[in-house]
This record gives sequence, C-alpha cells and structure tokens, in this order.
Amino acid sequence: MLFNSTIFLFVFLPIAYTVFWTLQSTRSRYIWLTITGYVFYGYWDPRFCLLMAFSTLVSYFAGLGFLRWSDERRRKLCLVIPIAVDLSLLAFFKYANFGLETARQSLHFLGADVHVPHLDVVLPIGISFYTFHTITYIVDSYRGVIKPTRNLWEFGTYVSLFSQLVAGPIVRFRQIEEDLERLGAADRTRWLGRGISFFVVGLVEKVLVADSIAAFVDPALAHWQALSTLGAWMAMLGYAFQLYFDFSGYSTMAVGLGYMFGIRIPQNFNSPYKSLDPSDFWRRWHISLSSLLRDYLYIPLGGNRHGEATTYRNLMITMLLGGLWHGAAWVFVVWGAYHGLLLALYRAGARWWDPLPAPLRQAGMFVLALIGWVFFRSTSFPMATGLLARMFAPATGSLVPQPTLAALALLVAAWWAMIGPNAFDMKHEHGFRGRALETAAFAASLAIILGSRVTPFLYFQF
Repeated sequence: MLFNSTIFLFVFLPIAYTVFWTLQSTRSRYIWLTITGYVFYGYWDPRFCLLMAFSTLVSYFAGLGFLRWSDERRRKLCLVIPIAVDLSLLAFFKYANFGLETARQSLHFLGADVHVPHLDVVLPIGISFYTFHTITYIVDSYRGVIKPTRNLWEFGTYVSLFSQLVAGPIVRFRQIEEDLERLGAADRTRWLGRGISFFVVGLVEKVLVADSIAAFVDPALAHWQALSTLGAWMAMLGYAFQLYFDFSGYSTMAVGLGYMFGIRIPQNFNSPYKSLDPSDFWRRWHISLSSLLRDYLYIPLGGNRHGEATTYRNLMITMLLGGLWHGAAWVFVVWGAYHGLLLALYRAGARWWDPLPAPLRQAGMFVLALIGWVFFRSTSFPMATGLLARMFAPATGSLVPQPTLAALALLVAAWWAMIGPNAFDMKHEHGFRGRALETAAFAASLAIILGSRVTPFLYFQF
C-alpha cells in the first residue's frame, strides 16, 4: 500500500486515525497500531505477515531472556540466536539467488559449467528495514542501552508501525520508546498540524518532484545506449534528484504520519546535496542507515582507534556491506566500495580539500555522488561503464524526452535540493496563508495521483 494512493489517503488512513484516537488506553492503541501495520503490510501479500510476525516473536522473547537471565552465557544466546534467525531470513529471501548466480559465474570463470538452480523466491517488501529494527533492539538490549519491553503489543507496534515499515527510516526502539510509553496519554491536537504539514511536504516531494522527473528519466535510461553526452548528463542528474526526492518524500511523510499518531520519528535526510565532503554527505543522506552502520558495524570493528590501516579497512568493510544491503547485485557492492574509497581519500586529503571555497566543495561532492549513482541505478556493469563513457567522452545521440520541460524540472529540483530548505528547516505551524498553500499543494498532488498511474517508492525494492 502506497502513501501516494487513493486507498491509503481516503480509506486506510482515515479509518486508522479515527479509531486510534477513539481508543483511550495505551494497550488498546498498541493493539490497533499493530493491526493496522499488518493490514498495511499484508495489502500487498498477506503471506509475508507471517514472516514479520515470526521475526517479531523471536526478538520479543529474546528481550524477555535479557530480563530474566544475568549470566553472560545465556545473554549471549539471547543475542546470537535471534540475530542469526533474522539474518538467515534476510539472506534467504534477498541474497539466495544472488549467491547462487555468483557461484555459477565463478565456476564458469574457472572453466566448469555447472547448472545452478534459480529459486522462485519473492523478496518481501521492507524486509531489510524491519529486520534492522529487530536487530538494533536486540543489540541495544544486550548492551543495556534499553530495557526490553514485556509488552508484546508495544513491541509489535514498534516493528510493524506502518508509517516507517516498508521504506524506513530505520528507527531504533530507544528513539521512540518515550512516545510509545506515553501513547495512552497522547494529545490528538498537539502535533496534528505539524503532522499534516510534514505529510504534505513529503507528498509534494514524491508526487510533484520525483515522479515528474521520473517521466523523462525512466524512458531515457531504458534506452541509455542512444543518449548523447548531454542526454546522459540530463538523465543522471534527473535520477540523482528523483532518488533524493522520492526517498526523502517517503521519510518526510513517515515523520508526518508519526506526529499524527503521537510518535516522533527522527529526521532521515538533511539536504545531502548541500554536503561539502564525503563524511558530510553520509551524515546527511539516509541518516538512520548511516548512523546504524557506524554504531553497529564500524565502531564494533574498531572504528578509527587502531591506526590508519585498520581505519581504512573498517571503512571499506562498512561501506561494502552498506552497498550490499541496498541490493543483491555486484553494482551495489561497487557503489559501496566507491563511497568507501571516497571516505578514505577524504580522510587522507582533508587538509587540501577543506580550505577550498564552500561552493566549489559542494559542487565537487555532488559530482562525486552523481558518479556513484551511475552504479546505483545501473542494472549491469556494461550499463554503468557505458553511461560513464557517454558522460565523460563526447557522444552523439538523443536527449531525454521533452528536454525543455526536463531542464525546467531539473532547475527546480536543483534549487530545492542544493539551496532551498528541507522539511525540517520549514515552519510547520501555519496561519491561514500557510494552510491555504498546504491545501493547494495537496490538491495539486492529488490531481496527479488521480490522473495517472500510482508509482511505488524506489526504496521498496531494497
């Protein structure tokens, strides 16, 4: 079920909201939010609700184990077993065919043509996100950062919260624990205005900006071999802004929906195309994932505490696994390695980079990110190398469809992403004019939703 669909806007959300605020107790609100989360998730394929429920129960009972046992051996079991279960499920559904195909190609390279089966596996939407929710809960419980909840419905609400279930942000339990504990006493009107405002801004990002850009990006990249150098640059610039506003739009709507139900979901994007260096970029892009990789992988590996060589190794491992998390394909691994290399080079050369004028550093970092997006968007290495060749060597060919409108859309998107305010920079307590502007923006988005095919979010595939 998509936020930018009529079934969500006019059926699911009004019912979920009205019933939630009719209920009075914390427990009843937990139960209702859990039910709505499973309805939201099961709208696509109800079978996968069982998978999420199983992962939820395994992690919940592990949390009870931390409360019951204090000896290190049993605590380690409560840590290792649920994480192994969660990662095994993720590995099977997301990476099984990738591993089999990699094995086949490796054997072929060595001269052995062995038949390797292709499993008929459907990737459950959002499995990476709710798996990371349960894993961070288990690790934080083991570390003593949080006290595991005894309330199954509270934990079920945390895992299945529909506002951030299928495409993030990756919310840690401790980030919303206070609001979950006080859910029964939440005030319906306290954050309603902010919630609606955030949701409308996110809807505009997704429908009016990302989807408008997609109208020329998708057909252009479907026939990338025919693009000229200018066409290739326009297509990839378009994709950079499409991806940003698509994912930022979802995260912004998630924040707005959280406010509407009394839960403060943290910021996930902080104008990443304003970043001045690779470290700054990863502090701003997909903040919940970046901080998760830092706190649960990079720092446990040793971080930067054991010398330069170890630091670079830890950076590369972290970014390689971060790339693989985004998708079961080697182009994602290369994308992760590319950013790991950028971080390492910046660490080594910051004393030369940092004195440069800020506009030059911003433009340079954007171009470096754009090169990475070529691998992120490409379905194969030939496509990636072919696009890069067309971008950096003169090539004749076509432009993107409707190039004049595309150029105008790129200018608007570039201003908003690289100069203008993001959703958290804006004022969300409006007077009459602000509400009128919000209403007009919602009406324009709704007109597009009603008049065209509803488009899914790009990060659903991860």
